[in-house]
Amino acid sequence: METSASLELAKHALLMFGIILAVGTFSGFIARLLRIPDVVVFLLIGMVLGPSVLSWVNIKADSSINQFIMIFGSSYILFDGGASIKLKVLKEVWITLLIIATIGVLITAAITGFAAYYFLGLAPIVALLLGSTLASTDPATLVPVFKQVRIKERVAQTVMSESAFNDAMGAILTFTVLGIAMGSGEFSMSHALLDLMKQSFLGIVIGASLGYLAAVFISHEKFGFLAEFAPVVTLMAVIGAYMSADGLQSSGFMAVFVFGIMLGNQESLGFKPTQSENHLLENYVMTTAFIMRMFIFILLGTQVNFALMGQYLWSGVTVVMVFMLVARPATVFLCALPDRRAKWSFKELMFMCWTRETGVIPGALAGMLVGMKAPGADIIASVTFIAILMTILIQATTTKWLAKKLELLVE
Repeated sequence: METSASLELAKHALLMFGIILAVGTFSGFIARLLRIPDVVVFLLIGMVLGPSVLSWVNIKADSSINQFIMIFGSSYILFDGGASIKLKVLKEVWITLLIIATIGVLITAAITGFAAYYFLGLAPIVALLLGSTLASTDPATLVPVFKQVRIKERVAQTVMSESAFNDAMGAILTFTVLGIAMGSGEFSMSHALLDLMKQSFLGIVIGASLGYLAAVFISHEKFGFLAEFAPVVTLMAVIGAYMSADGLQSSGFMAVFVFGIMLGNQESLGFKPTQSENHLLENYVMTTAFIMRMFIFILLGTQVNFALMGQYLWSGVTVVMVFMLVARPATVFLCALPDRRAKWSFKELMFMCWTRETGVIPGALAGMLVGMKAPGADIIASVTFIAILMTILIQATTTKWLAKKLELLVE
């Protein structure tokens, strides 16, 4: 009987995966015809497929299958984003990147927390917990958008890099505030900074080490014996980078992003991959990343809790409007404007103000808070889903239009 039940569960999961692949492939085609980011269509299709409408796909947010897809999918998408980053560009904007991925998270959390306190009537510490949950941007959303909409190189790479580097700061801030809210800890700036430095440093070291080793085995003239297995090497290394960093209590997402940067800048490291090898790897990564974002955003759509959102809809929308139109612009101008070396133009800053989609990372943090029965967790989850829907449906769909208006679009 046990075996039969397990078999039926496996068949059910396989059926849902087949539905996601079939509907997702068609949705990707529709997105291309409409010339909008495919994550938008995936999210909307997921809402239709989920328990609230058709109930064709029903994978719980706290299930091991869902967590596996979210972790591996986000990691692979982040690796894909890192591979498109050019080191010469990061050299120009590293000051902005450092400030906006650290201090910028604090600014966003503080302003959003104040809005939650005022409009939702939450206790100050719970309001700050909500602000902290929403404070980090989401690489799984931003990377696909910038892959499909060609923006001025340094702007796109700054925003993508920020989304990779600030998840550690967002997680540290969220759980520090949670400790205070649950009466099990006190805020220590020195402890938080040390924790952030440790997570960041280990993540960078692990990602850089594995990235260099992968480049050696794929592209070295003498030791590149795995050249024809490059796609499999990337899969192993992405999993290895995330798990190694996570096992050492550092940022797994930062590790896979840095791994991607190393592999995407092989020529700068002294390696010379052949054109056919590059073409093989690029095609594989592009296809795999497409499948990963298909699964992530369709599943995210199926898990939208309309009943919970309805309880706090209008006050939640107001908080998210402050989050989008006040907190983000304040963060960008306060963190990027002082960087004289980067010489940001007003148009570039305005574009960065609009591109800060919320997705998997804040959604995962909100889910963890619900599971831990944190104070105000249901309200936080509700507003987080409102933020995910609003930022993806409004900001992602208007990215290309705004870039064209601000003359940042690269044809």
